[in-house]
Amino acid sequence: MKMAALLLASTALIAGCGKKKVDTLPPAAEGTDYGQTPTDPNANGAGQIMPGSQEDFLQQVGQFGDRILFETDRFNVDAEDQATLQRQAQWLAQYPNTRITVEGHADERGTRDYNLALGERRANSAKNFLVSIGVDASRIQTVSYGKERPSALGSDEQAWAQNRRAVTVTIR
Repeated sequence: MKMAALLLASTALIAGCGKKKVDTLPPAAEGTDYGQTPTDPNANGAGQIMPGSQEDFLQQVGQFGDRILFETDRFNVDAEDQATLQRQAQWLAQYPNTRITVEGHADERGTRDYNLALGERRANSAKNFLVSIGVDASRIQTVSYGKERPSALGSDEQAWAQNRRAVTVTIR
């Protein structure tokens, strides 16, 4: 009887360890401008974008110009990524007091620790390229979210490709 109870308890424990489906994304990092449209309080028209804000950054570098994408298990900055980072550096040159965070991300495959390390390498690759083209390293911090903050929900190549990224976010 004791053995049956132990077997039943361990089966329930193992069943509870299944992969959970993510329905909502975690909140943005503190101090970022995600989801906000800062307006210039001195502007004559309502809803004008404040220069130097995340919204201004996205407007200037393009809709997806805040991110570079990576191949599976890779963290190298290719020619397309370099062009994106060049646009980011040009914008940063206009706002020398603006600091950024480069977030490294991975897709859902692999262990948590592996993906955190891979996200860190991706964020550092983007940072190192920005520094190599003249952005002051003291203006850039990096963080890895691994697979914890997917951009696209899903378990297919299309979602994974969008989640293997480094994203540049302005800091207030």
